[in-house]
Amino acid sequence: MPRPRKMRFVQGSPVSSLFNPDPVPPWGRGEAVLSVEGLEAIRLSDLMGMDQESAAVMMNVSRQTFGRMLAEARAIIADALVNGKVLRIEGGTFEMPPRGRHRRGRCRGC
Repeated sequence: MPRPRKMRFVQGSPVSSLFNPDPVPPWGRGEAVLSVEGLEAIRLSDLMGMDQESAAVMMNVSRQTFGRMLAEARAIIADALVNGKVLRIEGGTFEMPPRGRHRRGRCRGC
């Protein structure tokens, strides 16, 4: 039996959950599904320019796991762009990180 997945932290919900190529051919070209944590990996690495070690800490995963998530997300996005697929952002194993608290749940100012 595999080990349970560790929850990954994301800073917020996606602004948009669907990107549609224009114009979409009537026969359709399929759909590529990107997880929310995959989008977060792209945001931290490519948009914010963070190194993988810092981004992995922000997402509460190892650097190796972050690198794997980033590679998978880039492959999904490339497939959608090159093949004219609809890109849907949904699903995954994630939670919003606790704000203003230690990992043990105590207030910083207490």
